[in-house]
Formats: sequence, structure tokens, C-alpha cells
Amino acid sequence: MDAAEFRKRGKEMVDYIADYLEKIDKRQVFPDVEPGYLRPLIPDCAPQDPENFEDVFKDIEKIIMPGVTHWHSPYFFAYFPAASSFPALLADMLCGGIGCVGFSWAASPACTELETVVLDWLGKMINLPEEFLAGKDGRGGGVIQGSASEATLMSLLAARTKTIRRVQSEKPELTEAEIMGRLVAYASDQAHSSVERAALIGGVKIKNVPSDEKFTVCGSTLKKVLEEDKAAGLIPFFFCATLGTTPCCSFDKLLELGPICNKENIWMHIDAAYAGSAFICPEFRHLLNGVEFADSFNFNPHKWLLVNFDCSAMWVKKRSDLTGAFKLEPLYLQHHHQESGLVTDYRHWQIPLGRRFRSLKLWFVLRMYGVTGLQEHIRKHVELSHQFEHLVLQDERFEICAEVILGLVCFRLKGSNELNKALFKSINEAKKIHLVPCYLREKFVLRFAICSRTVESTHIKFAWQHMSQLATDLLKTWEPNQQQQ
Repeated sequence: MDAAEFRKRGKEMVDYIADYLEKIDKRQVFPDVEPGYLRPLIPDCAPQDPENFEDVFKDIEKIIMPGVTHWHSPYFFAYFPAASSFPALLADMLCGGIGCVGFSWAASPACTELETVVLDWLGKMINLPEEFLAGKDGRGGGVIQGSASEATLMSLLAARTKTIRRVQSEKPELTEAEIMGRLVAYASDQAHSSVERAALIGGVKIKNVPSDEKFTVCGSTLKKVLEEDKAAGLIPFFFCATLGTTPCCSFDKLLELGPICNKENIWMHIDAAYAGSAFICPEFRHLLNGVEFADSFNFNPHKWLLVNFDCSAMWVKKRSDLTGAFKLEPLYLQHHHQESGLVTDYRHWQIPLGRRFRSLKLWFVLRMYGVTGLQEHIRKHVELSHQFEHLVLQDERFEICAEVILGLVCFRLKGSNELNKALFKSINEAKKIHLVPCYLREKFVLRFAICSRTVESTHIKFAWQHMSQLATDLLKTWEPNQQQQ
């Protein structure tokens, strides 16, 4: 394919994507395929000779689309949103076109410098304390990671190195292996599984801190767990606070937890993967109060801020904590500007060496929506979730299982887990809408997350009427069974 054909085919592809997104509501949100559906549809080996673009293009609808879950459908209410917008898609094309691998400043100065600046922009939008911003010569700063999981892992590994060095200076008789064996990380029993995974990769123990009746962790509970562990000779070193937990979007009490972590020399990382985007709205910013006590903070613009995956924003108060843990300088990665002290080499801030020019899509979106456009997007979703909550509350057969703060509603039929599993099965089999369940304590609960950029009130009403009708049908067959039990 030469440049002339690329121009032609590129325009066709843009038209195809625009059509796909404009008419996505006509497609069934969840595919009708079984595992292994794709293998029989394509040859066993790659073609020996080149094929033409028309044949490849035809296979998108024939082979790919039948197996796609349409995350951007207004009938998709599962997980948390995956952001998408036209400015972000255009910037992603440019990123692919430039095709740099921005592991150091010299590898592509614009790639590094734009990231530093737009993360300061984003930090100011959510009113992050000054220490987290890079500014002209700040000690903190932001970095784009691939996911919140990576941000948690980076902060845990940085905390581990920092603690080992501190304990070695206080107790030189202890070997690194002995210290490692005593280290303990902590997170809420509602925290995302990626926190536990970070501890597995980091080779340290992790403990769940019990959450209260609102599914949040408070200071007194953490204090109790820390005292027990210190008495047993363990070394608490890391706590991951969650703002907007995955099961029910609950918020750990930062203002109580922060001072304890600071006093005990524990690194506090804040995972606000989904909820963080809402902090650009003044009415939700209070949910971030206490961030001033944290060492690192992360949220995903690729969830709720219209920036396509992957774009996970992470800030640290002291960049030297990260770079100190991961800095290796082989000659082939060194460059003469490093000596100036003004240079950020993002390879020291992340797991992989290579990185894409991801700040382009954040820059495009922030400029083309503006803060007000992004606030409108968040507010609309929150409004729709309260609309859905209201519909649920009007039906006495159902109950709401957790406070609705942002764009997630946790609800269920009053009754047994088996009844709710049956309702969930019928929703899934109908494939009119897509959602996923969770457990809250012992209760099987349905999660209804407002996801699509194009979702409207009509889609919410449709989803509710659909589920309500399925519940009616189910209860007709269910009640006699229940009486027999």
C-alpha cells in the first residue's frame, strides 16, 4: 500500500468507523457466538502472497463484528465505561502515524514534554495539591500509564524500595530478604483484584482491611490491623485507598486514613480509576479531600473522560521515589541533555521501556471539549444513574444495595440470590442490554453502570422496562417454587 492508496483507504476506514458508531444502537450489544467461533472462519496459516484491501475490509463485517461486544452501544451497562470520542480517535491516528517510542526525552522531545504539561492541566482541573504537579521545576509530576493496575504496581514497587532502604539504615543487621519477608501491603476488602496482583508480583504479603456497612474503610479499622501486625514483627509499608470501588463505587475515608499512613511511614496510593474523572466537577471534588496525605494518585481518563483506551493518569509527590527505584542507565539510552537536570525520562516511571505518544489524545480531548464540555458529560451520566435509581425505587419488588453517588446503581430483586441469578440469566440470554453482577457481602447484586457517550434517558427507560418485564415473567414461575421450599 503506497501513500496514494493509504489516502483513499484511510478515508474509507474513517467512514466505516463513523457509520459503526452512528448506527451502533442497531447492533445487538452482546454477540451470539461460542468460544472458538473465529478459528473455522479463517485459514490455518497466513497468506503466502499479498491480498488486496477490499478482501481484508469485507472480512471486518464477516469475521470480526459477529464476535464484538459493543462497548459504545447505548445498551451497554456493564463494568465501567470505556471512553471514546472523535477527537481522541483522530489523535490516536496521529500517534500511530508519528510512531515514536518515547522512552526518553531524546527519543521524541514533544512526546515527553506534552505529557508533562497536559498532566499538569489535568491535575489542575481536579484541583490536585501543588506538590503533585511538575511545573517548571517541581519534585512531583504526572505520567500516563497503560492502566490503573500498572499505576498501583509502580507505586507498590516504589514504596517497597523506599521502605527497604529506610529499614536497612535503621537496622543494618537485617538483610534485604529478611525485610522483604516482613513487609505487608493493605487495601480494602472492596479493592480491585489488581491491588492483590501487584502484591503478588512485588513478592509481598497483602491484607484486606474490612470495610464498614457502607463498604468503605475508616481510620480506626486500619489502625487496629496495623497495631496487630506491628506487634507480630511485620513491617506495614503500603496502603491502597480506593475512591469508587468496582463492586459498588464506595469511597474510603481519606481524611482518616491519610494521617495514619503518614505517621506510620506507610506509602498511601489512591486508586480512583473510574471515579477520578468526576472530580473535575466542583460538586464531586470533596470526594478527593485527603489526597494531600497521599504519595501517589491515579485515575483513568480512558474510563469516563472521553479519551480512548489506554490512558491512565498517575501523579507522584516525589518523582525521585519512582526513579530511585527503577533507574538503570545503559549507554545506549543516555543522552547529553540529561545532565541539565530539567529532563524527564518516562522509562523510569513505568514498567515497560517503550511507550506510545498517548498525551496527544488527552490534549485533543481537553482542547476540543474544554472543561465545561467534559463536566457536562459527567453530569449527564450521573443524572441518568439517579433516573435509573428512581425507577428502581418506585417498584417495591426491588431494592437499592449501595448509595448511588456517581454513575453506578447496584440493585436486586428482594429475595434470594438464586432468584437474582435467574433474573440475571434471563437478562443475559435476551441480549437486549448488557450488564454484570457482583457480590456485596453475601448478596448477589446487579450492577447498572452508565457507560456510552451517546446514552440517553430513552435507553435508561427501555433498560428498566425490559428488566422489569423479565422480573414479572420470572416471578410468575418462581413464587410457587419458593412456597414449596
